[in-house]
Amino acid sequence: MKPAPDLHEGSINGLQRTALSSLRASAILLGFTVPISVALDNVLLAVLLLGLLFNARAAWQIATQHPVARAACLLFIALFVAIFYGATPLREAAGALGKYIDLVFIPMFMLMLSNEVLRRRAQGAFLAAMGLTLLLSYLVGLHGLPVQPWMNVVATPDNPVIFHSHITQNNMMAFAVFLALLNLREATSRAIQLAWGLFAALAGINVLFMVQGRTGYIVLLALLGWFAWSTLARYVRGRGRVWGWRQAAALMLVLVGLIVVTFSASPRLHDRVSLIFSEFQAWQPNHGKDTSTGQRLDFYYNSLKIVQQQPFLGLGTGGFAAAFEQQTRGTEVLQTPNPHNEYLMITTQSGLVGLALLLYLFYTLWRYAPLLGTVFEQDAARGLVLAYMVNGAFNSALHDHADGLFFAFMAAVLFAGLKPGLRAVEGVAKHD
Repeated sequence: MKPAPDLHEGSINGLQRTALSSLRASAILLGFTVPISVALDNVLLAVLLLGLLFNARAAWQIATQHPVARAACLLFIALFVAIFYGATPLREAAGALGKYIDLVFIPMFMLMLSNEVLRRRAQGAFLAAMGLTLLLSYLVGLHGLPVQPWMNVVATPDNPVIFHSHITQNNMMAFAVFLALLNLREATSRAIQLAWGLFAALAGINVLFMVQGRTGYIVLLALLGWFAWSTLARYVRGRGRVWGWRQAAALMLVLVGLIVVTFSASPRLHDRVSLIFSEFQAWQPNHGKDTSTGQRLDFYYNSLKIVQQQPFLGLGTGGFAAAFEQQTRGTEVLQTPNPHNEYLMITTQSGLVGLALLLYLFYTLWRYAPLLGTVFEQDAARGLVLAYMVNGAFNSALHDHADGLFFAFMAAVLFAGLKPGLRAVEGVAKHD
């Protein structure tokens, strides 16, 4: 693998330098707008798309040579090919394909975030947006601020979601907790450690006790487990920098204890988790419309039936809604434009070929993470994989605008600085 191309400002004129600065600023600002505004996302993406016209060769080089960008583009190509077969009209199929366009932006994001300073600013922009979301969520939840017209339509003091749905906000907030803990681990100043620890604690409370996105509970649990495990594993292997193995082991015990105590001491969390199990036990195929869990199980059950009809290539991109309506005709099942499961969403449209490419994308991210330049990036990258593997089991995460764009953005932020050299990968694979 060759190094990703960089845009050296010393070799361009003043006008080009100004344009490049604007493109880089747009890429960084996406970190702030993704958790906040779809409209602002689209403006920044339009700017970047315009910039792509003048940097197409460099972006193409990344798309074909960078393993993560290549894997993402392969998945998009499979969905692109799938618009040409099946019963879905081409215009409608193209609209469905557009839901996954974020995958193709990964090479452009990588090109614009080609140095470490820019990538740190992009991460900072995301954490700043989540900090703003957290502040507003607490103000609404503690009755310090009435729900505003520009907030999410379901926002209430009992469910203080601000900009996006409770599912999206909780998933992103869970990842923000994870990044805060990684920053805490890297910090050498007590004041900075305290700041990151406070942010992580407040954000974790927001996920578990204030906002009603149940997927966020599981994402947060997976990320906390990975953080504790990766921290402990690094110090056992002698690769620790700040903390020793005692701190790492203590951290794992504290996190496990915190999870147990939180579940036991919070009636709201306990009741919501218990409700899932009771609804699961009561579910009967095609009779789950009266409960949230039952509805999801009906979606999964009938989606699997659809997959059985065209298992290899699927029904074509954009064909899910019509196929689901036909599959459930005459039943009480609620209709849905997607199965709330990315694995099933991809498989129904592009078959086992598409599913294999989705899993290959996750595998590529996981495999190449150890080649990233810092311990922070390595652990953050694998955390991103775990977060989206969990999220995709309960939501059509890449199909959703905010979640899909955040995946593309964060994959670029973490992997744009990937070290070249396939031999190094092989070496890591033997010892990882």
